[in-house]
Amino acid sequence: MYADRIARLLEDIRFLDSGRFELVQALREIILGLDSSVSEEVKYGGILFSAGKPFCGVFSYAKHVSLEFGAGASLPDKFNVLEGEGKLRRHIKLASTHDITDKHIREYLVLALKASATL
Repeated sequence: MYADRIARLLEDIRFLDSGRFELVQALREIILGLDSSVSEEVKYGGILFSAGKPFCGVFSYAKHVSLEFGAGASLPDKFNVLEGEGKLRRHIKLASTHDITDKHIREYLVLALKASATL
């Protein structure tokens, strides 16, 4: 069931913007490769990733893709790329696949996954 919903969402993103589709796919590959326990589901209009507990989500918007962390305020922000002012949530806006490297996305994902294990 999850696979069908994910496939439909990805097809919608591809139809609207191939660049954002490539970015979402690159993020999915990294996130799903973090650990064999990571799963994905369509929720809140994007793809929510969990490893026992949710730790991040990928959302495609008109001009960017947002990588969102439900407990992002507790993550160390060594590279000053986390955005948001709320009590808990933080996000990173990505405009191209180059941002994955430039904004050190893998490091933030590893931190978020580890943090979710201790919550």
